[in-house]
Amino acid sequence: MSVVYLILGFVLLVVGGEFLVRSSVAMSFKLNISKIVIGMTVVSFATSAPELLVSLQAALKGSPAIAINNVVGSNIANIGLVLGITAIVGAIAIDKSFYKLTWPVMMLFSIALYYFLWNDNQLVAFEGLVLFVGLIVFIIYLIKTQKSTDDLEEVDDTLAVVSNFKIGIWLLIGAAALYFGSEWLVKGATQIAKSLGVSEAVIGVTMIAIGTSVPELAASVIAAAKKEKAISLGNLIGSNIFNIGSVLGLTSMIKTIPVTESLILSRDIFWMLIFAALVLVLGLLPKQHEIEKIKGFGLVLIYAVFIILVFNG
Repeated sequence: MSVVYLILGFVLLVVGGEFLVRSSVAMSFKLNISKIVIGMTVVSFATSAPELLVSLQAALKGSPAIAINNVVGSNIANIGLVLGITAIVGAIAIDKSFYKLTWPVMMLFSIALYYFLWNDNQLVAFEGLVLFVGLIVFIIYLIKTQKSTDDLEEVDDTLAVVSNFKIGIWLLIGAAALYFGSEWLVKGATQIAKSLGVSEAVIGVTMIAIGTSVPELAASVIAAAKKEKAISLGNLIGSNIFNIGSVLGLTSMIKTIPVTESLILSRDIFWMLIFAALVLVLGLLPKQHEIEKIKGFGLVLIYAVFIILVFNG
């Protein structure tokens, strides 16, 4: 049953996330919110909802290792797995804003998370508030400096004419799917961890993290295969910033998240920092300002090494 719970949890998170994004964007159009703000805030928050619900459920149900490593593992998977496989399918260009803004901000959030956890082996409400406020400041800066919608993910204009009734139905479906999906995913994952004799931290940083990254992976690979605009590096890095600022920030504001597994601080979070630094290194190597097939293979290979080491640890 634990495997069934895990699979059902994954499916419901994907479905719930999709309905929540659609209803949130449609509602934003009704409120006359600009496309720039919708693309940078509404969509980003909605796509972080699965990670948020999983981390919150894990923290409230006494599995803090899953709450932390869901985010740590998701940030690693976004770079090692999603970026790696997408680059294999189609090269990804790196723009100037990556070097000047998004990468430094991602590293700042990553280092801040490490310091907060290392300082007293827990993430408390005040530290969560600092991370969340930092995210809001980052978003406000992005909106004020954004000159056009050219660099944004497409916001579906057809959602502007959706009826209020349909928006309400989508919202209810999304909320219910996310709630039960996160509930069953955490339940299945903790049961599998016990049956395999591995820690919840291992399950959180691998299986759950990959599961919550599957929607981004599918969308990126399909776009790259169709030769359409694939997921931009900026959006992927932005997802990592949102994971720390909104998911762990909000979760720790509701309930303090203690570090119950020592390997989170001595191994897992260092891998997150290594992958974050690796993107900058790859951008500076020939071909400069581009992550193409060979670099993509390298990222996936390093990610595979990480997974093997985690399970053998």
